[in-house]
Amino acid sequence: MALPHDRGRIDFAAWQPTHFLWSLHGKVATITLNRPERKNPLTFESYAELRDLFRALVYADAVKAVVITGAGGNFCSGGDVHEIIGPLVRMQEAGDTQGLLDFTRMTGDLVKAMRACPQVIVSAVDGVCAGAGAILAMASDLRLGTAGSKTAFLFARVGLAGADMGACNILPRIIGVGRAAELFYTGRSMDGVEGERWGFFNRLCAPDAVLAEAQALATSIADGPTFAHAMTKRCLHQEWDMDIDSAIEAEAQAQAICMQTKDFGRAFYAFSERRKPVFAGN
Repeated sequence: MALPHDRGRIDFAAWQPTHFLWSLHGKVATITLNRPERKNPLTFESYAELRDLFRALVYADAVKAVVITGAGGNFCSGGDVHEIIGPLVRMQEAGDTQGLLDFTRMTGDLVKAMRACPQVIVSAVDGVCAGAGAILAMASDLRLGTAGSKTAFLFARVGLAGADMGACNILPRIIGVGRAAELFYTGRSMDGVEGERWGFFNRLCAPDAVLAEAQALATSIADGPTFAHAMTKRCLHQEWDMDIDSAIEAEAQAQAICMQTKDFGRAFYAFSERRKPVFAGN
């Protein structure tokens, strides 16, 4: 089923994608990469469908948070060797520079869409999380892992730069420049314990609990002031290239906008009445 972009036509409760699984429970959506026999690799088509989904989520008022996970004990093994890497090599051999650039721009558009959608994205990572899979986790807002997760930005191992889909911009901000450089240059795997210690994972969970904990975290966020959460996400993204004075002014404007929401008043009156606030995202 195609994803419409017209605000009035999107029914995310009924929508069924072609290249991964989608479920919506309450206000939390779960994306499951579902090719477990190959450790959930991406294809040209799944890249594009994920990109279109995250673009459309801008209009999804009913979806307040998103969880990404993989089936069969692995997160995502990256681009499918036979369905992506092989065709790209044939493009290179044919001198199809435009085709290669079209592909790399399309994959980068997926990360742009993830960062631009207002929903907080939580990745539940177990097992293999490599290449483009590591990028999906990196581009999420929060990441839960397991001790057995293996995250690898392995582009150097296939003769490519670590500069892929925004990795050289985003990963150093999460774990630091030196650590990111080591992963890019060596292509080695980072296990879950190291990933948590370096700040890539927010916390580690048991393998049989990581998805449930990610969904519980997403639910707690979805039950919060989601308009304000979207503003926080926007500021976190936009302020990367701002000086401190510009950032302070941007946050002053953002906070003044949030103060105009009913959620701000709901929090005040709940505090005054010694009860828990019930937010509505407006």
